[in-house]
Amino acid sequence: MMQYSVYIRHCASKESMEVHIRRVKKFIPNKGHVTIMSITDKQFGNILNIWGKQSVPTQPTPTQIELF
Repeated sequence: MMQYSVYIRHCASKESMEVHIRRVKKFIPNKGHVTIMSITDKQFGNILNIWGKQSVPTQPTPTQIELF
């Protein structure tokens, strides 16, 4: 397992990306570990997600009839 948590941040330009990288470097804890991977919009669009067993949607809860 390479990661515990994955966060994503869209940056419209390389300059914007560099600003965010500097920000991360300022706030990383002494024993912290951060991996930053920059990809293009096209590469992001080609991401393939593979999921395990699909969950079956539950039936909607029927509305209750109130009797007085």
